[in-house]
Amino acid sequence: MINLQSKLPAQGVTVFSTMTAMAQRLNALNLSQGFPDFPAPPALLEALSQATQDGYNQYAPGDGLLPLREQVAEVFQKRDGLRLDSVHEITITPGATIAIFCAIQAIVHAGDEVIVFDPAYDSYAPSIQLVGAKAIHIALNAPAFSVDWNQVKDAINDRTRMIIVNTPHNPTGAIWSEQDWHTLTALIQDKNIVVLSDEVYEHLIYDGEKHRSALSFPALRERSFVIGSFGKTFHVTGWKTGYCVASPALMKIFRQVYQFASFCGVTPVQMALASYMQNHPEHIAGLSDFYQQKRDLFNSGLQDSRFKLLPSQGTFFQNVDYSDIHPDLNDTEMCKLLAEEYKIVAIPVSVFYQQPPEDLRLIRFCFAKKEETLVLAGKILSAV
Repeated sequence: MINLQSKLPAQGVTVFSTMTAMAQRLNALNLSQGFPDFPAPPALLEALSQATQDGYNQYAPGDGLLPLREQVAEVFQKRDGLRLDSVHEITITPGATIAIFCAIQAIVHAGDEVIVFDPAYDSYAPSIQLVGAKAIHIALNAPAFSVDWNQVKDAINDRTRMIIVNTPHNPTGAIWSEQDWHTLTALIQDKNIVVLSDEVYEHLIYDGEKHRSALSFPALRERSFVIGSFGKTFHVTGWKTGYCVASPALMKIFRQVYQFASFCGVTPVQMALASYMQNHPEHIAGLSDFYQQKRDLFNSGLQDSRFKLLPSQGTFFQNVDYSDIHPDLNDTEMCKLLAEEYKIVAIPVSVFYQQPPEDLRLIRFCFAKKEETLVLAGKILSAV
């Protein structure tokens, strides 16, 4: 009898898979998992078809096709005034999650500590655990989900090797201010600490706010990994294509790990994205307005409901407080009730915590949906 021991014994199926399966089983409206229910831009799909016909069907270079890396550099140049070296500072990856995983594997060693802000994307902690390191969870302050910098200062010690930042923040939609970045810089400037900045929702910023990348701050430039996602930006989450940007020294270490995790990304997808980005810069330019209209439409549908809306400054997620409806139910129970009785599926925010607050009464909806989907969701939720 073989003796098998899991490295992640407490890890089951992710809540996203569970809730999507529930939506399919109940034929319910699925506003849980973060993916659009509308098609990708036709010109992007045409570019993918053309790429396959043009012969881009074999392995891409391990670091990614240069034309796509050059387009990433162009985005940072236009938005942040940053000049990136497309060859030595940018790597294209098959999705953002594997880029996050490889950055952690590359820098963090057994016995190290990594500061994670809860609620947090669910891949961070397992990736840290697999290295033999320890995730130090610090809860953000609701309802604005701001950072308690005194807690961060107290948590930093000689074992702290990395701090993971996520802005715009999943699941809350909060964004980091310039002061947040300056405070972080002051705390780690004389420490051997690397920043992993998860910026996959970088183009989804609302109400006139601005995205601030870790790379925009000179003191963080040499010690930060920045992770992005083409899937989020171009409505093609199933294409599983992302990127990592870092200084040449950090990128060299990143690539040493990445080449054995996934030698390269999907070649025709990379070529299609490069072509589309070059020929359609208006897509990214209009993305904030595109999604803000969807956020506002979804929120307007809840004006007459008993749910309380929390601010969403970015991402395509909206959190709602249901404490005026069923304060006796925890958020998992509330999501189950909504699915079974009202045929609409959300995500319980507690799953993003190591230790969720006992009084947490928040659930997350995705508004990356067609207008008719959002209008229907408003009608359903107004009847709860």
